[in-house]
Amino acid sequence: MLIDTHAHLTDKAFADNVQEIIAKAKECTVTKIITSGFDYDSSVEAVEFAKKYQGIYASVGVYPENIYEYNDEIEHKLEALTKNSKVVAIGEIGLQYTEDMPEREKQKEIFLRQLSLASRCKLPVVIHCRDAYGDMIELLKKNKSLLSQGGTLHCFGGSYEIAKEAIKLGLYISVGGVSTFKNAINLKETLTKLPLENMILETDCPYLAPHPYRGKLNMPSYIPTIAENLAKLKDVSVEEVAKVTSYNAEKLFKFK
Repeated sequence: MLIDTHAHLTDKAFADNVQEIIAKAKECTVTKIITSGFDYDSSVEAVEFAKKYQGIYASVGVYPENIYEYNDEIEHKLEALTKNSKVVAIGEIGLQYTEDMPEREKQKEIFLRQLSLASRCKLPVVIHCRDAYGDMIELLKKNKSLLSQGGTLHCFGGSYEIAKEAIKLGLYISVGGVSTFKNAINLKETLTKLPLENMILETDCPYLAPHPYRGKLNMPSYIPTIAENLAKLKDVSVEEVAKVTSYNAEKLFKFK
């Protein structure tokens, strides 16, 4: 059994054949998939989608690029969405300091508000972080009480030192397709050092397909490829990777 803890099944890239994609994932022993929101509308879509399919769950939240839509009304609406049993996390939320993104202090403000929302709703968080790991760790350390339900660093691409700090905060390291890339040397070294007990798997589909599918449409059925690569890095069996990462995902997201 394998679990894809982060996907975007409502993406238009899947519009014509999403049922086939879900069926293919199940054939590949991917028994559960979390489809993620990135703003309010996509969060609603994720919840409605999850309600239609067995084994599909949702996370709801507002991604850094979309934080200017965030206000009290949106927060209340997101909180209402969490009442559905298929909602297992708040996310993806976080920080991104690349060009053309909202100003950093505003990102921190909305990130903190959504951490508070997750704590209030007793849900884990799915954290997106790009070029902002220092500020993210600092903010999380100052607000550790808001991580009582745990969380994950989605599509992790940081250093070993950052990973260790995240694990101390009770976060899981989410391993995706990037870990299979030939040029992901530093990430591979980091994953070899980290305990498997602190990892979960994801695709982030339709983005970031693993090697040898890089550049193509990513799908949940590629989770076994990511698991196989991680097994080689950790020098353990694929069965061990599947067993431990699935246990971790079940423990974190408390699927109903």
